[in-house]
Amino acid sequence: MLKVYGRSNSVNVQKVMWVIGELGLDYERLDVGGAFGQNDQDWYLAMNPMGRVPVLDDDGYILWESHSIIRYLARQYNSGLYPGDAKDCGDVDKWMDWQIGFQQPAITPAFWGLIRTPEADRDMAAIQAASAESAALYAVVDRHLQGQDFMAGDHLTIADVPVGAMTYRWYGLDVEHPEYPNLRAWYDRLTQRPAYREHVMLPIT
Repeated sequence: MLKVYGRSNSVNVQKVMWVIGELGLDYERLDVGGAFGQNDQDWYLAMNPMGRVPVLDDDGYILWESHSIIRYLARQYNSGLYPGDAKDCGDVDKWMDWQIGFQQPAITPAFWGLIRTPEADRDMAAIQAASAESAALYAVVDRHLQGQDFMAGDHLTIADVPVGAMTYRWYGLDVEHPEYPNLRAWYDRLTQRPAYREHVMLPIT
C-alpha cells in the first residue's frame, strides 16, 4: 500500500492524491507539515532532506517533490496519464513546468495574503499585483485550450493535475476572474471527476 506523508490542505499533496485517486490505488495518507509539524524531525528528514511535503513511500521506495511523484505514479502503474512518446511527453511536461515556474509563484502572494494572513496585516498591493499576474497567465491557458478538452489533448493527463489543482484555488480566492470560456469549460470538466472532487475540492485553508 502506498503511504503519502502530507496534510490534505497542501496543494502539492493534493496533486499526488488526485493522481492516486485517478489510478484507484490503495493508500494511507498521514498528516505531516503545517499545523501537524513533524517535517523537521529526523525521521522525516531522513526521507526528505528538504523537510517539505509530500513524500511518497511505495513499498520502501521513497520519493519527494510532487511533480516527480505524479510522474512516477503514472509510469509505475501503467496508466494513460503520462504518454510514452517523447513528443507527447514533452507536451505534458511543459505544462507541469509552467505551473511550478509561472502559475504557482504568481498566485502565491494572493493565496497567502487572503487565506493565511490576518486582514489587518495584508499587503493589498501585493495581492492586487498577484491577481493581475494570475489573470494574465490564465489568458494563456484559455487560448491554449481552444479546441481541446484537456491540457495535452482530448483526455486527462498529468499535465492537467498541477494546473487544475491550482485553478481550484484561483477560483476560490477573492481576486479578479476574467471571463475565460475555454478555461471555465475545462475546469468544469475537472469538477466532474470523483478524484478531483475528493482530493482537490476541499476547504481552502
